[in-house]
Amino acid sequence: MLYLEHLNLVVKDIPRALAFYQAAFPHWKTRGEGRSTWYGKARRWLHFGDDYLYLALSDHGENDIRDNRGYQVGLSHIAFVTDELAQVTQRLEAAGFIGEKGEGSPGIRNNTYFTDADGYEIEFVEYLTEVVSERNDYK
Repeated sequence: MLYLEHLNLVVKDIPRALAFYQAAFPHWKTRGEGRSTWYGKARRWLHFGDDYLYLALSDHGENDIRDNRGYQVGLSHIAFVTDELAQVTQRLEAAGFIGEKGEGSPGIRNNTYFTDADGYEIEFVEYLTEVVSERNDYK
């Protein structure tokens, strides 16, 4: 078996980062937290998620992440599947984050992109069909 367990995101301020992820994932919780050093630099870390997937947040970030409109090598975005896109969007907008509706695919999927407090682009996708071949048709 092989599956994704966590994403490790370096942020500038954990409480500010958590404001976004707690709004998006109200059922997630802090799994653990502590302090350590990373290549000689002190940091605070926190694991936020459920029993199977979590975000590892570390607060030793410097500078800004890559410009998503540019062509630099690096992470473009992370996507999460939801069956309640409207509710996720409402929670994030109530927390002060503005989403941008994606193109989706009529009858197949809807999606919305948000940018978290540190500039990571997070996509939320809602599939409107259970037919996998339709979900994976990108014409």
